[in-house]
Amino acid sequence: MIARCFIFASLFWITGCANQPVGEFVPYYEVQTNKPYDDVLAELEVAIAENNFRITGHSRVGKVIRNRGTPNFPEYDTVQFCNLTEAKTILLMSPQAIRHMPCNVVTYQFQGKTIIRTHLLPTDTDNKALNEFSGKMNIILKSIVDFAAEE
Repeated sequence: MIARCFIFASLFWITGCANQPVGEFVPYYEVQTNKPYDDVLAELEVAIAENNFRITGHSRVGKVIRNRGTPNFPEYDTVQFCNLTEAKTILLMSPQAIRHMPCNVVTYQFQGKTIIRTHLLPTDTDNKALNEFSGKMNIILKSIVDFAAEE
């Protein structure tokens, strides 16, 4: 039994020390707010449009679950958006960047707060131009989240 525990603990230690491949870690940015949930969604749409993106999808997961018979289920939404000019730029730099598209913001309620979260583009790849582009895009993504959360 002790040998099994040792092996199990060793596996966690080994995987914890393993290097993650460059460019595979996808960072995120998250903000909490006391602002009413519907106001956050409305401000999110405004911020996306103000930054010259177009909403390509909006999934109201929490609402659909409530409509299917779980009346007290909390709010959960995902909003996808894209700017085709920016998409073309990043895809010409790196066709593999398609895995980061479209941009996505999730909103949900947890412990009385509204959480707004977006994945950021990795800035630690071997492609300097891609890293610079991603850094600029991350600033925009953070500003969209911040605008939606601002009370």
